[in-house]
Amino acid sequence: MAAQEQYEELARQLSAVAAVRRGLARVLPQDCSPATATLLALLKQHGEMRMSRLGELLDIDASVTSRHVTYAAERGWLERRPDVLDKRSRLIGLTPSGEELLHEVSVRYTETLAARLGDWSDDDVGRLVGLLKRFRESVGDCRPRAAALPHA
Repeated sequence: MAAQEQYEELARQLSAVAAVRRGLARVLPQDCSPATATLLALLKQHGEMRMSRLGELLDIDASVTSRHVTYAAERGWLERRPDVLDKRSRLIGLTPSGEELLHEVSVRYTETLAARLGDWSDDDVGRLVGLLKRFRESVGDCRPRAAALPHA
């Protein structure tokens, strides 16, 4: 087990990584916030879903989810349609315009990371990716609601 000082340094580095993420957000298209990009990425990853499920994945309440969805829908990046299984619900899905935006976001992020890590070897980048994946698997989902759910 690592020494207490190592965990303290890890906590400092994770705070610094949050600042890096905020910096990466500056490369997003002007009207696309990090929250919007995350929302669209979740829809691409999981397919269309109810707003309640989207809120769970984003870990935000229904009113905030609704505002994000409305913002993206007004820009044509997603669509809302009635759920044929539950007429009271609506399904949220990506539009072709939303797919294009996600592609642009991906290109911008990738180009920025490639420029910033240009002096890193492929092995170093691969090691970082592997360690971050392992870290996420070990830490899991730290959200209070998710922690109360039994693991599958």
